[in-house]
Amino acid sequence: MKVLMVSDAGSIHTRRWAVSLKEAGVDIVLFSITPADDDFYEENGIKVYVFDLFRYKKEKKIPLVSPLFSHVRAVRCLKSVVAEENPDILHAHYATSYGLVAALAGFHPLIVSVWGSDVYEFPKLSALNRQTVRYILGKADLVLSTSRAMARETRKYYKGIPDITPFGVDTELFVGRRDRTRGDNKDTVVFGTVKTLSGKYGIDLLIRAFAGMRRILEEKYGHDGVPETELLIAGSGPDLEMLKTLACDLGVAGNVRFVGAVPHGDVPAVYAEMDVAVFLSREESFGVSAVEAMSCSVPVIASDADGFREILDGGEGIIVPRENAEAAAEAMAGLAMDREARLSYAKAGREKVEKCYRWRDNVAAMIGEYMKVSEKCAGMVNQ
Repeated sequence: MKVLMVSDAGSIHTRRWAVSLKEAGVDIVLFSITPADDDFYEENGIKVYVFDLFRYKKEKKIPLVSPLFSHVRAVRCLKSVVAEENPDILHAHYATSYGLVAALAGFHPLIVSVWGSDVYEFPKLSALNRQTVRYILGKADLVLSTSRAMARETRKYYKGIPDITPFGVDTELFVGRRDRTRGDNKDTVVFGTVKTLSGKYGIDLLIRAFAGMRRILEEKYGHDGVPETELLIAGSGPDLEMLKTLACDLGVAGNVRFVGAVPHGDVPAVYAEMDVAVFLSREESFGVSAVEAMSCSVPVIASDADGFREILDGGEGIIVPRENAEAAAEAMAGLAMDREARLSYAKAGREKVEKCYRWRDNVAAMIGEYMKVSEKCAGMVNQ
């Protein structure tokens, strides 16, 4: 089976799907409208076609028609790739841009995977955007979502019912440290997160919650028996300097450690330093960051954003209201003082990941979707 993926060559999600599906025996070819900046696909034996659709943004004096012409040229390029590669399935990842180019190419069977902002944010910008998303999804023979919550959002623009294909983790790579049971009230309890440093992900709320937690511990317990606490923030993004200033203003700069962007393969080592992972996103369509932490046997505190509520729907972590740093601070203080609770959440989280978000099972499920859509379209042709 040959699948032509239409997806961002630079995305870690694209890379994981492409390599894992290839290893599972699927012939993968990639078409990207953004260039890759390394030799990843060549090193993994995956053919890549690139049309730099957004090149016009780098040019001066952009005509208003440039985006339209660029999309038309991208569609022509994709059609030529389809003719050359003769795939069995065209699979667009991300409904807008990638999904639009794929839909306009007119090839079937077409699968569209929604990723998050393409259905949560883009349609809300204008009536034209909403109609565009409806058009794209209406052209698909199958629509896929990584979560039930995102599937519900997608149905606002799609008449069918999306199938669920979770974006899980490699449970052999994302494992807990052997000394997870370490820690009494005299040890340093490390809270942390791995997220892009932008407003959407609520890192500012996390820093405020961390400062609030330290005040709660001092006011409630004094200095005796209270553990030292540290906040570890992994990730890069536009808010870095603002967040550093916020930590200084709140008097916790000496206890907050920014470690910058971390390669995906090194993320388990970052979680190995944490006793509690905290994710206070203002919006989250799935929450793979929480799944990764849970797989590493790190207890999770998360906001009540849709994706987190779905992942933690069995009480495998602590859910706090969005935009509520005080509630997050209380939850963090509770886990700072309760080693047994941390261990209990860690165990429950790992069990949930093994049951629902094991990557090899997710890949097998995706191949099952490929088989289903192939059979569906073959049946329609034979009718």
